[in-house]
Amino acid sequence: MLRRQLITLIGGLAAAWSRQVSAQQPMPVIGYLSTGSPDSDDFRLTAFRHGLNETGYTEGQNVAIEYRWAQGHNDRLPSLATDLVDHQVTVIATVGPPSAFAAKAATASIPIVFVVGIDPVQSALVASLNRPGGNVTGVAILSAELAAKRLDLLHEMAPTATVVALLVNPTNAVSDSMTRNLQDAAGSLGLQVHVLRASTPSEIDAAFAALAELRAGALVLGGDPFFTNQRAQIIALAARHAVPAIYGVRLFPAAGGLMSYGTDLADSFRQAGVYVGKILKGAMPADLPVEQAVKVELVINLKTAKALGLTIPPPLLGRADEVIE
Repeated sequence: MLRRQLITLIGGLAAAWSRQVSAQQPMPVIGYLSTGSPDSDDFRLTAFRHGLNETGYTEGQNVAIEYRWAQGHNDRLPSLATDLVDHQVTVIATVGPPSAFAAKAATASIPIVFVVGIDPVQSALVASLNRPGGNVTGVAILSAELAAKRLDLLHEMAPTATVVALLVNPTNAVSDSMTRNLQDAAGSLGLQVHVLRASTPSEIDAAFAALAELRAGALVLGGDPFFTNQRAQIIALAARHAVPAIYGVRLFPAAGGLMSYGTDLADSFRQAGVYVGKILKGAMPADLPVEQAVKVELVINLKTAKALGLTIPPPLLGRADEVIE
């Protein structure tokens, strides 16, 4: 009996000691660096947290997240990245190329996981896709490569529009290649393209005013985190000017835009969350290949098409991955 009581006592003391040690161990901290704001990144964060959950991490329970928001002012990113480094976060997750470059410039030791719409090798974020090297890895999504296809789809939707506008963010590293790809495609379709540029909300307003003056009958929106953050403004302006527009992510037609063709952003940020979780478990960024988001989806909003007086060609409708009614 005494032996059994002694074993029970020792077991209880061991469990209590284990709980005390666990309580004393610091919770890992993720630094989240974004060009946007809490509201604009809501969908990104939801997907990112899902990825963390897949690897056994839940914010507030066994991992903390320090958020830094540039609120559309990319010039603030270097200081925000430095602040995360000073706080000695365990890993930094970044949204968009400017955030990734700012984080990489701020630290060569803290792991960084990015989601970018540029070639991470050509831009020198990583050494290679299979063996990134250094402290940086992440998810690369298609961007400039899809510009020509978006124009082709928009031409199917609005075949009478012979003048098309392309709206790009001049601060985006792929805006030039995106423009070249679309202009080449426009030539083969017999279309005239006007390139408009905007990197602030007021410049978006000015771009739509210029679009009207140019009598552009359709709009291709260049893929960019800033434009995604400003989707409510852009969709409202497209409706006001009654211009058919194609966007890069389904968030636009889901919010009332006409159509989108692009990669599944939610899945990309989920994968980023998975990579962050793996790093928290001990994986090295140099050993995690850069994920390439190659799956694309076509989404069409029927209500918006009807409001614009457009008849969707049956072949185009049949190719849609999702139709919003």
